[in-house]
Amino acid sequence: MCGIFCCFNRAGDISQYRARAIACSKRQRHRGPDWSGCYMTNNTVLVHERLAIVGVDTGAQPLTNEDESLVLAVNGEIYNHVALRKSLKNKDAVFKTHSDCEVIMHLYKEHGTGVCNMLDGMFSFVLVDKSVSPPRLIAARDPIGITTLYMGWNSQSPDTLYFASELKCIHEECDNLQAFPPGHFYDSKEKKLTRYFNPSWWDSDKGVVPHNDIDYKLLRETLEAAVRKRLMSEVPYGVLLSGGLDSSLIASIAARETDRLAEEQEKLRQERKQAIASGKWVGDEQPLASWPQLHSFAIGLPGAPDLIAARKAADFLGTIHHEYNFTVQEGLDAIPEVIQHLETYDVTTVRASTPMYLLSRKIKAMGVKMVLSGEGSDEIFGGYLYFHAAPNAKDFHEECVKRVKNLHTADCLRANKSTMAWGLEARVPFLDKSFLEVSMNVDAKYKMFSKGTHQEIDEDGRPKMEKYILRKAFDCSPDGKAYLPDSILWRQKEQFSDGVGYSWIDGMKDHSAAIISDEKFADRATRWPLDTPDTKEAYWIREIFEHHFPTEAAAKTAVRWVPKQEWGVSSDPSGRAVSIHTAAYADGEAKA
Repeated sequence: MCGIFCCFNRAGDISQYRARAIACSKRQRHRGPDWSGCYMTNNTVLVHERLAIVGVDTGAQPLTNEDESLVLAVNGEIYNHVALRKSLKNKDAVFKTHSDCEVIMHLYKEHGTGVCNMLDGMFSFVLVDKSVSPPRLIAARDPIGITTLYMGWNSQSPDTLYFASELKCIHEECDNLQAFPPGHFYDSKEKKLTRYFNPSWWDSDKGVVPHNDIDYKLLRETLEAAVRKRLMSEVPYGVLLSGGLDSSLIASIAARETDRLAEEQEKLRQERKQAIASGKWVGDEQPLASWPQLHSFAIGLPGAPDLIAARKAADFLGTIHHEYNFTVQEGLDAIPEVIQHLETYDVTTVRASTPMYLLSRKIKAMGVKMVLSGEGSDEIFGGYLYFHAAPNAKDFHEECVKRVKNLHTADCLRANKSTMAWGLEARVPFLDKSFLEVSMNVDAKYKMFSKGTHQEIDEDGRPKMEKYILRKAFDCSPDGKAYLPDSILWRQKEQFSDGVGYSWIDGMKDHSAAIISDEKFADRATRWPLDTPDTKEAYWIREIFEHHFPTEAAAKTAVRWVPKQEWGVSSDPSGRAVSIHTAAYADGEAKA
């Protein structure tokens, strides 16, 4: 992933704005430390901050087509770019780079805005078509909002539009700001946003509730395919491993795939060696890739539940495992930076992002540029513990859809910004379009789990706990080897901010209680009538956010994550606040 900035339809001499545009984009250069590019045309300027993952040598942006009638800046990865190149009607289309993103321009020439539905990946892009008058701009964001994108304008010049991967690039330019909605494109010709992502399960508010039976084999194989395609990389990669179900499954699949790729590469090396010896080798079309043993990464307070479980998973999978500790004070010291990067005041996002931010710095220091991560599973399968209170399958499904729709405001935002703060790209297989189509169309009655502490047991003696069908899909050994040990596969859900050590959340609460006086807290509604903080922790975080982003327009882009309180659960996002949370770690595992 990278960082993009665009100022479109600016009046006057656009060259006079070049230096300002570069300065604005520089605020997100952490996203793209490998190179910066700037392109000006007519009344528009595009700036790109590049993190090179695919097409490392030739993929600098902004990209142009052969006659420079199209200009493109992309933040993301297109996993099906090879197939899309082959699908072009124009077989003579000229490609200047090996970038996975260049195909977007050629698809636009043949399909217009239909290009958005053809892309399989995570992306935000801005494309300028200079072949028409006035020039046309198309901006788009991937279906779920894995990548970040903001849009804004100033009321004094409302026809000038700004786009950027991060809010900090445009919040001083605009007095109207919004997070660009996932699954939409903006067309300057029509001057409106249009939703292009319309899966059958999306409109649950219209009574559309799926009734498909569960196919465990299909669920398993679709997730395996999602992981496989996300290993497209020309640089070292690894996997974030918390020891929870989601990250452990991703690590398991990635480890299997890495082993398979290593075997294939060794076979190719032997074939090349024999060809050289026989004098028949004339050179490879492409250099052989090097696929090292998979590296996994975990972070937590000393003795944290996640560290213990992650080590068990890593030992079982045979990954090269890297474990890092942090202290509560180190986390507290980092929070102002974390909030500046996250661009939100949501408590649960800040809680979970801080250890991820610290870990990402360690990973990048090792030379790794891409990691796989487990975001999205809890939203798809109703894995948050408060889902136990769902009264019926219809309500359960509707809450899952709501959570998936809002992923871009919380977990996707966290996975993107806390890693990209250090130029590290996170890929999320659970949010693959094909996997979503399979998993979100399963009848929610199969996803529901037992209320209270009295869990149902299936015919194999397995508890029908949260994310039961996902666990069951991988409770097998198709090649003679289990995916995960039972202690990991059937481990109860922990919020990431809980799992890194319960003292972390307690430390945040204690710190905010010490620095926010009762008098200040009592006056919170006067200071922030919009989305008023309801705890001293939320007040403290909001205060830091306001320091970095002081305008009301910026504050309106943030959304707070809270459980569905209509089901009678606590508003605190910590899993410990939910009654179903058991004392699984009471004997010492969770005493971090």
